[in-house]
Amino acid sequence: MATQKDVRRIALSLPGTSEVKGRFAFSVAKRDKQKAFVWVWRERVKPKKPRVPNPAVLAVRVADLDEKNVLLGLDGEKFFTEPHYDGFPAVLVRLSKVTAAELRQLVASAWRCMAPRSALSESKPMSAYGRSRARPRRR
Repeated sequence: MATQKDVRRIALSLPGTSEVKGRFAFSVAKRDKQKAFVWVWRERVKPKKPRVPNPAVLAVRVADLDEKNVLLGLDGEKFFTEPHYDGFPAVLVRLSKVTAAELRQLVASAWRCMAPRSALSESKPMSAYGRSRARPRRR
């Protein structure tokens, strides 16, 4: 079972990562903007009321909607989504259902989706974080 402590440790071990102040979220700077790659899910508990953080669930960026659909099809206990995330490349992950090793791979892959090329070149070999379909985008 993975914990928020595991998420923080893994995310902050990745080059250029910072924790967003005031909420459980992690981002990496890209072209002078912070790009979030993992954050606590904010659940709509009551209709028309503000969303509230659900510390048992993590939102994780993925490379694209195809990767999202693959993860959602793998294990409905671990991965799910909600209408708010329709058309957005992120999955919701139940921390109690993933191991620390699975979490490491998910967080590293999410980071690779958002990291600038310079940070990717500074990072450890891909095998140290886990495989990702995400590739640096050329601009």
